[in-house]
Amino acid sequence: MSFLPRTGSARRRPVAPMLTAAVAALTAGGLAAGALGAQTAPRARDLGIPFPGEPGTLNAITDVAGVRVGHATIIEGEGALVVGEGPVRTGVTAVLPRTESYEPVFAGWYSLNGNGEMTGTTWVEESGFLEGPVMITNTHSVGDVHQAVIEWSRDARANHPIAPGIWWSLPLVAETWDGRLNDINGFHVGKEHVFAAIESAAAGSVTEGSVGGGTGMVCNSFKGGIGTASRIAGDYTVGVLVQCNYGRRPELLIAGVPVGRELLDWMPPGGADGSADAGVFDGLGSIIVVIATDAPLLPHQLKRLARRAPIGIGRMGGYGANSSGDIFIAFSTANGGAWSRGGNTTVEMMSNDAISPLLLATAQATEEAITNAMVAGRTMVGRDGNMVPGLPHDEVRRILAAHNRLERPK
Repeated sequence: MSFLPRTGSARRRPVAPMLTAAVAALTAGGLAAGALGAQTAPRARDLGIPFPGEPGTLNAITDVAGVRVGHATIIEGEGALVVGEGPVRTGVTAVLPRTESYEPVFAGWYSLNGNGEMTGTTWVEESGFLEGPVMITNTHSVGDVHQAVIEWSRDARANHPIAPGIWWSLPLVAETWDGRLNDINGFHVGKEHVFAAIESAAAGSVTEGSVGGGTGMVCNSFKGGIGTASRIAGDYTVGVLVQCNYGRRPELLIAGVPVGRELLDWMPPGGADGSADAGVFDGLGSIIVVIATDAPLLPHQLKRLARRAPIGIGRMGGYGANSSGDIFIAFSTANGGAWSRGGNTTVEMMSNDAISPLLLATAQATEEAITNAMVAGRTMVGRDGNMVPGLPHDEVRRILAAHNRLERPK
């Protein structure tokens, strides 16, 4: 993961004191790549939250061999909003399907509610292939990220199949809105952040919470952001990564328990909530779900996986509100060599009669990935002093125990 300052001549302001110690130590040069990756934070299972299904070794999208994830995070300034100067709470996340190769992969996509953006999906639908990384950022940085991915591809920064000499590209860039905490109209995500996210992408454990594209996001009126999980489904693995920024506190379910209803008035001790609605907020926001599998699925089958992400969201109390952009992309790392500019290829396809465990795995991993994002979230203060509280772990444990839904932490 890269933790980078934005570029430009705008005046820098001190970092908000309520941010984490690592963020508070930020210097003008930013933290070195991977600096936050060494932090250890509890995940949902560490709190004793129960989930069905068998996770992979890392319980992350990177359990699907070859998949890599990278983040570039920008956190600067505090106080009143000055458009173009901050405060800044944003970034960009990259998901790359194959190790050391950018060969296109079979893919399919689906939207539960379309008040959002994921560029490149019409070509995914038409061609059946995802031809580059999946990028996730804030709503008003989609254009900058889109252009930067094209430049990265053009300059053959890696083994891209159509670079150098690239003549056209339709990058897949998704977004959710972080304007409650971030100077979203300041356009702080630059190509250096996009390059850093792509080039720092790695296998292994994935940093969650307020990182990358998830830096300024809010989920169910608590701090949201990036989360991930995985499931073993027979001989195959399904991995999910979410950028969650949807929902209101009253609808929040965790492990089937209406936790949100019991936390309507909860705020950190001594914290001003920065809103007139006791931290419940207005439910504006979206969720992006990226689903990876090593099962040999064709595009129409991958669309079926993408259509199961809403089941996991529904288990958390989400329902695809009018203001929400709920957009999902699924890809398979199987069938290497299927993409070709000339000649026929032979591919393998799983039987539809055998696909149900993968559909279940998608729903289960989506639910846990969202919960992991919220568990990893920490209280954050952003523009105009707006504060979003982190999920109170002890309170969640107390509520789940009262409903006999708390497991011994593993």
